[in-house]
Amino acid sequence: MEDFETMLNRERISVERYVRFRLQSRADADDVLQETWIAAYRNYDKLKSPEAFRAWVLSIARRKCADYFRRRSVQLEIPIDALKEDCLVYGVRGVTVGSVVEETLEKLGDQERQILYLYFWKELPQAEIAKRLHIPVGTVKSRLFYAKEHFRKAYPIPPTKKGDLSMKQLPDYLPEYSIRVTGGPAEILCEELMGWFTVPRIGEKLSWAMYDQPSRKRTYSYQIEVVGKASVHGIEGVEIHAVGRGVDPTGCSDPSDPGEQTSFIAQLTDTHSRFLAVSRNANGVHVLTTFLDGEDFTMNWGFGEDNVGAETHLVPKGEIVRSGDQIRCPAGRAVLDVVDRCALTFGDKTYDVLRVMDIEDYETGVVSEQYLNAEGRTVLWRRFNRDDWQQGRWGKPWHELLPENERLWVNGKLYVHWYDCITDHSL
Repeated sequence: MEDFETMLNRERISVERYVRFRLQSRADADDVLQETWIAAYRNYDKLKSPEAFRAWVLSIARRKCADYFRRRSVQLEIPIDALKEDCLVYGVRGVTVGSVVEETLEKLGDQERQILYLYFWKELPQAEIAKRLHIPVGTVKSRLFYAKEHFRKAYPIPPTKKGDLSMKQLPDYLPEYSIRVTGGPAEILCEELMGWFTVPRIGEKLSWAMYDQPSRKRTYSYQIEVVGKASVHGIEGVEIHAVGRGVDPTGCSDPSDPGEQTSFIAQLTDTHSRFLAVSRNANGVHVLTTFLDGEDFTMNWGFGEDNVGAETHLVPKGEIVRSGDQIRCPAGRAVLDVVDRCALTFGDKTYDVLRVMDIEDYETGVVSEQYLNAEGRTVLWRRFNRDDWQQGRWGKPWHELLPENERLWVNGKLYVHWYDCITDHSL
């Protein structure tokens, strides 16, 4: 069998990514990693198969994380009055403060805050809550029912219910649209997965399509549905099925075509929306990759440091300044910012939207404009390529490939409009 240090070095990045995702504090994560390495070293002689090393060391990391949260649960034993100050939420960064939940809890009575805290945060069974509060189990059930109802009514972000969204047949040609700036930027909650316009929440259904420019012809479309709960490496999420279909040169889709089928597991937390795993067929082979699989996963599905995902609470930073087709932003790094408020008109419909610009955060050499409605859903997404983006593959700069298309200048560099996407929320 290979020596311990060699095998550990091969899997170190995956284990570090797993632990750092689970724990908010980097110092605490380092402590848990140290405990993991020590436990793995001490028990290495019990490992029977070197092929099982990765799963074995990850199981140790999982147990050490669980030990950490058990210790924290004792330290976080807080009186009910403290809930008026902070609401503790377990999310993508570990234990965080959720301001929206906090504000909602403040609207409830002491008994309701108490019962919700014991049931959801402490995860106590109803019989144990009854013992602690010296009340019958029936009273616990009654209080919990009304507390949840009152919280649901007071919570400012309405849940998406199954059946709320029906998948539509998007048009063959993109309708004419206009964009007019009406004001400055504002905060907005957008829970969509980066690049897929879908919220990883049970009951979500969505259609979206890509449109060529300048022909405005639909070239590809997706139908997406969240089908149930799922778990990857002990981290809970939801399973999402996506079926993509192209359009032939005549502009028609073959109804018998099963389409390109992709399944992925994603997660929505109090602060981020992110991918956990993706399943696809490649040359007849079923390939499954997860967030622990390094570049094979992060190149296409990973966003943010340690793949924490896309932030859901978008706040204007003032880093992107736009005047017409001229854009200034910090040079040398990717930037994503809420830029301004616009009136977006499709035919006879006008939407009040916020424009979010992504300067090479989604992909190097790519700028995008995302127009979000009041519910934080994408109405229009536009892609621009830097003039030299993948020029070796396409043979010419983009201003020659698409001479009629709109242009932007970012810090003096030319970007050319390539294609647009719209969703069910657009029409």
